[in-house]
Amino acid sequence: MSDLAEQAAGPTPRPVVLITGAAQGIGAGMAGVFAGAGYRVAIADLEGLAAEAAAASLGPEHAGFGLDVADETVVRETVFAVERRFGRIDAVVNNAGIGDSHLPTLEQDFAAFRKVLDVHLAGSYLVAREAGRGMIARGAGSIVNVSSIAGLTGMPRRNAYSAAKAGIVAMTEALACEWAARGVRVNAIAPGYVETALVAKLIGAGRIDRDRMVSRVPMGRLGRPEEIGQAALFLCSPRAGFITGSCLSVDGGWAAFNDAGPAWQPER
Repeated sequence: MSDLAEQAAGPTPRPVVLITGAAQGIGAGMAGVFAGAGYRVAIADLEGLAAEAAAASLGPEHAGFGLDVADETVVRETVFAVERRFGRIDAVVNNAGIGDSHLPTLEQDFAAFRKVLDVHLAGSYLVAREAGRGMIARGAGSIVNVSSIAGLTGMPRRNAYSAAKAGIVAMTEALACEWAARGVRVNAIAPGYVETALVAKLIGAGRIDRDRMVSRVPMGRLGRPEEIGQAALFLCSPRAGFITGSCLSVDGGWAAFNDAGPAWQPER
Protein backbone atom coordinates (compact mmCIF):
# COMPACT_ATOMS: atom_id res chain seq x y z
CA MET A 1 0.00 0.00 0.00
CA SER A 2 1.34 3.47 -0.91
CA ASP A 3 1.82 6.21 1.69
CA LEU A 4 -1.16 8.10 0.26
CA ALA A 5 -3.32 4.99 0.41
CA GLU A 6 -2.28 4.38 4.02
CA GLN A 7 -3.16 7.97 4.93
CA ALA A 8 -6.54 7.64 3.24
CA ALA A 9 -7.24 4.41 5.07
CA GLY A 10 -6.38 6.06 8.37
CA PRO A 11 -4.77 4.47 11.42
CA THR A 12 -5.76 0.97 12.44
CA PRO A 13 -8.21 1.30 15.34
CA ARG A 14 -7.09 -0.09 18.65
CA PRO A 15 -8.69 -3.46 19.45
CA VAL A 16 -11.50 -3.70 21.98
CA VAL A 17 -11.76 -6.24 24.78
CA LEU A 18 -14.75 -6.87 27.02
CA ILE A 19 -13.73 -8.27 30.43
CA THR A 20 -16.45 -9.34 32.84
CA GLY A 21 -16.06 -9.22 36.60
CA ALA A 22 -13.19 -6.78 36.15
CA ALA A 23 -13.85 -4.07 38.74
CA GLN A 24 -11.44 -5.70 41.19
CA GLY A 25 -9.24 -8.72 41.82
CA ILE A 26 -8.03 -10.87 38.93
CA GLY A 27 -10.32 -9.10 36.48
CA ALA A 28 -8.88 -5.69 37.34
CA GLY A 29 -5.39 -7.10 36.87
CA MET A 30 -6.43 -8.41 33.47
CA ALA A 31 -7.87 -5.03 32.51
CA GLY A 32 -4.58 -3.35 33.31
CA VAL A 33 -2.63 -5.84 31.22
CA PHE A 34 -4.89 -5.41 28.19
CA ALA A 35 -4.88 -1.63 28.50
CA GLY A 36 -1.08 -1.68 28.68
CA ALA A 37 -1.01 -3.76 25.50
CA GLY A 38 -2.99 -1.13 23.62
CA TYR A 39 -6.53 -2.45 23.93
CA ARG A 40 -9.53 -0.29 24.63
CA VAL A 41 -11.07 -2.03 27.62
CA ALA A 42 -14.75 -2.41 28.45
CA ILE A 43 -14.96 -3.37 32.12
CA ALA A 44 -18.26 -5.04 32.97
CA ASP A 45 -19.17 -5.86 36.53
CA LEU A 46 -22.21 -6.43 38.71
CA GLU A 47 -21.12 -3.28 40.55
CA GLY A 48 -21.61 -0.74 37.77
CA LEU A 49 -20.15 2.25 39.62
CA ALA A 50 -17.06 0.23 40.53
CA ALA A 51 -16.70 -0.80 36.88
CA GLU A 52 -16.86 2.84 35.78
CA ALA A 53 -14.27 3.84 38.39
CA ALA A 54 -11.95 1.01 37.39
CA ALA A 55 -12.23 1.99 33.73
CA ALA A 56 -11.62 5.66 34.51
CA SER A 57 -8.44 4.71 36.38
CA LEU A 58 -7.11 3.22 33.13
CA GLY A 59 -7.82 6.33 31.07
CA PRO A 60 -10.60 8.07 29.12
CA GLU A 61 -10.49 5.65 26.21
CA HIS A 62 -11.85 2.86 28.42
CA ALA A 63 -15.38 2.43 29.78
CA GLY A 64 -17.25 0.66 32.56
CA PHE A 65 -20.63 -1.05 32.40
CA GLY A 66 -22.96 -2.62 34.94
CA LEU A 67 -23.62 -6.26 34.08
CA ASP A 68 -25.38 -9.22 35.66
CA VAL A 69 -24.02 -12.07 33.55
CA ALA A 70 -26.80 -14.40 34.69
CA ASP A 71 -29.51 -12.15 33.23
CA GLU A 72 -29.99 -12.88 29.52
CA THR A 73 -31.67 -9.55 28.74
CA VAL A 74 -29.02 -7.53 30.57
CA VAL A 75 -26.21 -9.43 28.82
CA ARG A 76 -27.73 -8.71 25.42
CA GLU A 77 -28.21 -5.02 26.25
CA THR A 78 -24.70 -4.64 27.69
CA VAL A 79 -22.97 -6.26 24.72
CA PHE A 80 -24.95 -3.94 22.45
CA ALA A 81 -23.91 -0.95 24.58
CA VAL A 82 -20.24 -1.94 24.38
CA GLU A 83 -20.46 -2.34 20.60
CA ARG A 84 -22.21 1.01 20.31
CA ARG A 85 -19.54 2.70 22.48
CA PHE A 86 -16.51 1.19 20.74
CA GLY A 87 -17.83 0.10 17.35
CA ARG A 88 -17.08 -3.60 17.85
CA ILE A 89 -15.71 -6.21 20.26
CA ASP A 90 -12.51 -7.97 19.21
CA ALA A 91 -11.97 -10.07 22.32
CA VAL A 92 -13.89 -11.25 25.38
CA VAL A 93 -12.58 -12.52 28.68
CA ASN A 94 -15.32 -14.24 30.67
CA ASN A 95 -14.01 -13.72 34.19
CA ALA A 96 -17.14 -12.95 36.23
CA GLY A 97 -17.81 -15.35 39.07
CA ILE A 98 -18.79 -15.81 42.70
CA GLY A 99 -17.49 -17.96 45.51
CA ASP A 100 -19.09 -21.13 46.79
CA SER A 101 -19.95 -22.25 50.28
CA HIS A 102 -17.07 -24.66 51.09
CA LEU A 103 -19.61 -26.67 53.10
CA PRO A 104 -19.80 -30.45 53.28
CA THR A 105 -21.97 -31.79 50.48
CA LEU A 106 -24.78 -32.90 52.78
CA GLU A 107 -25.02 -29.36 54.14
CA GLN A 108 -24.98 -27.54 50.81
CA ASP A 109 -28.01 -25.57 49.70
CA PHE A 110 -29.32 -26.36 46.21
CA ALA A 111 -30.27 -22.75 45.48
CA ALA A 112 -26.68 -21.69 46.20
CA PHE A 113 -25.40 -24.54 44.01
CA ARG A 114 -27.58 -23.42 41.13
CA LYS A 115 -26.57 -19.75 41.53
CA VAL A 116 -22.88 -20.64 41.18
CA LEU A 117 -23.62 -22.48 37.94
CA ASP A 118 -25.80 -19.62 36.70
CA VAL A 119 -23.07 -17.02 37.21
CA HIS A 120 -19.99 -18.95 36.12
CA LEU A 121 -21.26 -21.32 33.45
CA ALA A 122 -24.48 -19.79 32.14
CA GLY A 123 -22.96 -16.32 32.41
CA SER A 124 -19.95 -17.29 30.31
CA TYR A 125 -22.26 -18.91 27.77
CA LEU A 126 -24.51 -15.86 27.48
CA VAL A 127 -21.67 -13.35 27.06
CA ALA A 128 -19.87 -15.59 24.56
CA ARG A 129 -23.07 -16.09 22.58
CA GLU A 130 -23.98 -12.41 22.38
CA ALA A 131 -20.47 -11.12 21.70
CA GLY A 132 -19.95 -14.00 19.29
CA ARG A 133 -22.69 -12.69 17.01
CA GLY A 134 -20.67 -9.64 16.05
CA MET A 135 -17.41 -11.58 15.83
CA ILE A 136 -18.93 -14.14 13.47
CA ALA A 137 -20.41 -11.36 11.33
CA ARG A 138 -16.92 -9.81 10.99
CA GLY A 139 -15.17 -13.18 10.63
CA ALA A 140 -12.74 -12.53 13.48
CA GLY A 141 -12.59 -12.57 17.25
CA SER A 142 -11.22 -14.30 20.31
CA ILE A 143 -12.95 -15.46 23.48
CA VAL A 144 -11.16 -16.59 26.63
CA ASN A 145 -13.25 -18.29 29.30
CA VAL A 146 -11.89 -18.48 32.84
CA SER A 147 -11.97 -21.98 34.29
CA SER A 148 -9.94 -22.99 37.37
CA ILE A 149 -7.81 -25.70 38.88
CA ALA A 150 -11.10 -26.68 40.55
CA GLY A 151 -12.41 -27.60 37.10
CA LEU A 152 -9.41 -29.85 36.36
CA THR A 153 -8.74 -31.55 39.70
CA GLY A 154 -10.97 -32.79 42.51
CA MET A 155 -11.61 -30.37 45.37
CA PRO A 156 -13.73 -31.61 48.27
CA ARG A 157 -16.73 -29.46 49.27
CA ARG A 158 -16.52 -27.40 46.08
CA ASN A 159 -19.15 -29.22 44.05
CA ALA A 160 -20.84 -26.22 42.43
CA TYR A 161 -17.66 -24.30 41.66
CA SER A 162 -15.90 -27.37 40.32
CA ALA A 163 -18.89 -28.38 38.17
CA ALA A 164 -19.17 -24.86 36.74
CA LYS A 165 -15.48 -24.58 35.96
CA ALA A 166 -15.32 -28.06 34.40
CA GLY A 167 -18.38 -27.17 32.34
CA ILE A 168 -16.59 -24.06 31.09
CA VAL A 169 -13.78 -26.21 29.69
CA ALA A 170 -16.25 -28.47 27.84
CA MET A 171 -18.24 -25.49 26.56
CA THR A 172 -15.02 -23.83 25.39
CA GLU A 173 -14.16 -26.90 23.31
CA ALA A 174 -17.65 -27.05 21.83
CA LEU A 175 -17.68 -23.36 20.85
CA ALA A 176 -14.16 -23.59 19.47
CA CYS A 177 -15.10 -26.42 17.15
CA GLU A 178 -18.30 -24.72 16.02
CA TRP A 179 -16.82 -21.28 15.37
CA ALA A 180 -13.33 -22.11 14.10
CA ALA A 181 -14.40 -21.92 10.46
CA ARG A 182 -16.05 -18.55 11.17
CA GLY A 183 -12.78 -16.94 12.26
CA VAL A 184 -13.52 -16.96 16.00
CA ARG A 185 -11.12 -18.67 18.40
CA VAL A 186 -12.34 -19.84 21.82
CA ASN A 187 -9.95 -20.91 24.58
CA ALA A 188 -9.88 -21.16 28.35
CA ILE A 189 -7.42 -20.52 31.14
CA ALA A 190 -7.38 -22.37 34.45
CA PRO A 191 -5.83 -20.20 37.17
CA GLY A 192 -4.61 -21.51 40.48
CA TYR A 193 -4.68 -19.53 43.71
CA VAL A 194 -3.89 -15.87 43.08
CA GLU A 195 -2.83 -13.01 45.37
CA THR A 196 -5.94 -10.85 45.57
CA ALA A 197 -7.57 -8.78 48.28
CA LEU A 198 -10.20 -11.49 48.69
CA VAL A 199 -7.61 -14.23 49.21
CA ALA A 200 -5.75 -12.03 51.68
CA LYS A 201 -9.00 -11.51 53.58
CA LEU A 202 -9.68 -15.25 53.70
CA ILE A 203 -6.14 -15.90 54.93
CA GLY A 204 -6.54 -13.21 57.60
CA ALA A 205 -9.82 -14.76 58.72
CA GLY A 206 -8.22 -18.18 59.02
CA ARG A 207 -10.33 -19.73 56.24
CA ILE A 208 -7.24 -20.40 54.12
CA ASP A 209 -3.91 -21.71 55.38
CA ARG A 210 -1.41 -19.83 53.25
CA ASP A 211 1.61 -21.99 54.05
CA ARG A 212 -0.30 -25.19 53.34
CA MET A 213 -1.62 -23.78 50.08
CA VAL A 214 1.81 -22.60 48.91
CA SER A 215 3.35 -25.97 49.73
CA ARG A 216 0.99 -27.54 47.19
CA VAL A 217 2.28 -25.32 44.36
CA PRO A 218 5.48 -26.61 42.67
CA MET A 219 6.63 -23.02 42.06
CA GLY A 220 6.19 -22.27 45.77
CA ARG A 221 4.07 -19.15 45.57
CA LEU A 222 0.65 -17.81 44.65
CA GLY A 223 0.00 -16.25 41.27
CA ARG A 224 -0.37 -12.55 40.56
CA PRO A 225 -3.40 -11.06 38.79
CA GLU A 226 -1.25 -9.66 36.01
CA GLU A 227 0.14 -13.14 35.30
CA ILE A 228 -3.39 -14.40 34.68
CA GLY A 229 -3.94 -11.36 32.48
CA GLN A 230 -0.82 -12.06 30.44
CA ALA A 231 -2.05 -15.59 29.72
CA ALA A 232 -5.43 -14.27 28.57
CA LEU A 233 -3.72 -11.58 26.48
CA PHE A 234 -1.59 -14.19 24.73
CA LEU A 235 -4.60 -16.30 23.81
CA CYS A 236 -6.37 -13.23 22.42
CA SER A 237 -3.35 -12.13 20.41
CA PRO A 238 -2.26 -13.08 16.86
CA ARG A 239 0.59 -15.07 18.46
CA ALA A 240 -2.06 -17.63 19.40
CA GLY A 241 -3.57 -17.57 15.92
CA PHE A 242 -3.51 -21.38 15.56
CA ILE A 243 -4.76 -22.12 19.06
CA THR A 244 -8.42 -22.81 19.73
CA GLY A 245 -10.26 -25.20 22.00
CA SER A 246 -7.38 -25.27 24.50
CA CYS A 247 -7.34 -24.82 28.26
CA LEU A 248 -4.11 -23.25 29.52
CA SER A 249 -3.24 -23.94 33.17
CA VAL A 250 -1.85 -20.85 34.88
CA ASP A 251 -1.28 -22.35 38.29
CA GLY A 252 2.42 -22.63 39.10
CA GLY A 253 2.27 -26.36 38.34
CA TRP A 254 -0.65 -27.22 40.66
CA ALA A 255 -2.57 -29.41 38.21
CA ALA A 256 0.62 -31.14 37.04
CA PHE A 257 1.66 -32.32 40.51
CA ASN A 258 0.74 -35.92 41.31
CA ASP A 259 3.00 -37.11 44.10
CA ALA A 260 2.66 -37.68 47.84
CA GLY A 261 3.66 -34.91 50.21
CA PRO A 262 4.24 -31.24 49.48
CA ALA A 263 4.99 -30.05 45.97
CA TRP A 264 7.39 -27.41 47.28
CA GLN A 265 9.31 -26.65 50.40
CA PRO A 266 11.91 -24.00 51.21
CA GLU A 267 15.54 -24.78 50.54
CA ARG A 268 17.38 -25.63 53.73
